[in-house]
Amino acid sequence: MKLTRAGLEADRAAFEAAGYSLPTFDYETVKKNTYENPAWIHFGAGNIFRAFQANVVQNLLNRGILTAGLIAAEGYDYEIIEKSNRPHDNLTILATLKADNTVEKTVVGSIMESLILDSGNEKEYSRLKEIFAKPSLQMASFTITEKGYAVTDAKGNVLPAIAADFEKGPAAPDSYLGKVVSLLYHRYQNGRLPLAMVSMDNCSHNGDKLFAAVSAFAKAWCEKGLAEKEFMDYVTDRSKVSFPGTMIDKIPPTPDAKVEAMLAADGIEDLEPVITSKNTYIAPFVNAEECEYLVIEDAFPAGRLPLEEGGIIYTDRETVDKVEKMKVSTCLNPLHTALAIFGCLLGYTLVSEEMKNPLLKKLVETIGYVEGLPVVVNPGILDPREFIDQVVNVRIPNPFMPDAPQRIATDTSQKLAIRYGETIKAYQKDPSLNVADLKLIPLVFAGWLRYLMAVDDQGNPFTPSADPLLEAAGAYVKDYELSHASKDLDKLDKLLSNEKVFGVDLVSAGLAETVKNYFAELSCGVGAVEATLRKYTNQ
Repeated sequence: MKLTRAGLEADRAAFEAAGYSLPTFDYETVKKNTYENPAWIHFGAGNIFRAFQANVVQNLLNRGILTAGLIAAEGYDYEIIEKSNRPHDNLTILATLKADNTVEKTVVGSIMESLILDSGNEKEYSRLKEIFAKPSLQMASFTITEKGYAVTDAKGNVLPAIAADFEKGPAAPDSYLGKVVSLLYHRYQNGRLPLAMVSMDNCSHNGDKLFAAVSAFAKAWCEKGLAEKEFMDYVTDRSKVSFPGTMIDKIPPTPDAKVEAMLAADGIEDLEPVITSKNTYIAPFVNAEECEYLVIEDAFPAGRLPLEEGGIIYTDRETVDKVEKMKVSTCLNPLHTALAIFGCLLGYTLVSEEMKNPLLKKLVETIGYVEGLPVVVNPGILDPREFIDQVVNVRIPNPFMPDAPQRIATDTSQKLAIRYGETIKAYQKDPSLNVADLKLIPLVFAGWLRYLMAVDDQGNPFTPSADPLLEAAGAYVKDYELSHASKDLDKLDKLLSNEKVFGVDLVSAGLAETVKNYFAELSCGVGAVEATLRKYTNQ
């Protein structure tokens, strides 16, 4: 059986006999509707989009609630489109890995068109401009990772690629964001048509981040006379262009070899993952957990799609912010990062296996329930304690979720401020709480310093996951070796006082000494990481 439109048509009975749920909508009709009157284009054709948003749309197409499908665009790694989407006619197999040891298999076929966001490719870019000129377009959404919205570096300097596009103007930008804003400018030129620009990335205040990036381009181009001055008014008018905040929660780990083997055993051909020249690991299938949340601020100037019929929640900005902060700063992401750091140090390759370790289980339970919950904001639509219960007892321990601490450890320096700094700041603001009572959040910071040494608890070197500050932060610990005592720890103060990394100045907050002492204990020899965890989790 082949994962193509022709393959589905030829072997539909065989797919169904093997337990696959298939698209039931009229493909040709939906394709025509999507091409002529597109409603939703998504930038960032990765795993979470294919496992979540695309599946929601398929369910709504099957039920006749939607009549147009999705358009996927990729502006960073074109090979995703060329080597994964198009060879399989934009089909994906979604393997939903449930905690009860069952796998739900779905062929997702809601993506009707996939395009390369390349201003130098006339055919592709012309089609994208055509889409952005359509009055029917209601939403452009994004999963391009948090760093994809960056306009400046850690020092506040405009990134070279962005600066170059500021000078080029909207005609032929090269940066991802520059190309997106160029398309938005084309929409402005074609009637100042309304549009919702919706970040669906897993980061704090994602709508604000997207607005800041888009408005930076608009301002630069307008000031330099490269775009009409009214374009800035258009971008900043929420009745024309909105930037809703969202909270997304679904874990789609790297495509797993066991899942690939299972699908191949069903008789499906050509499922081999592709590693692109930009080191993107992509496959014709996605393995993901069952649990999923997408909460979106109800701000759609061109009208909103009825996604609430597919389980997506529309609400007000305040509630989105509360849900996002609940998850990112307390109930999920801090727990993941703690497991990522210590999982790498202790030699784990599966997050689910980490939860069998009582030290690590106690670590995340304490961070969540004891240190986090006292300052969590209850959003009302989701209960924080119940959310943590599900994370700790069901989601993370799920043995059928092949997620790796090495994946989660990617870009840790960009995550610490939001995932832990917000809790520290809440303690500082609350007169009934004492920052000094935080014991395990500082241990995570110390664990990250120990991680930067790139030596595990057995003294074996490992390769840290990609991180924009890996070299700069690693320089602070490069002279330390596993020994019975770490010396000259005060030189860590410069790093520990960096608010951009930790969310607060740990020196001023009175936590730096605690972090340094923990670091000394973590780095005092082979087995010190486990011993330190045992000491401070009281296990």
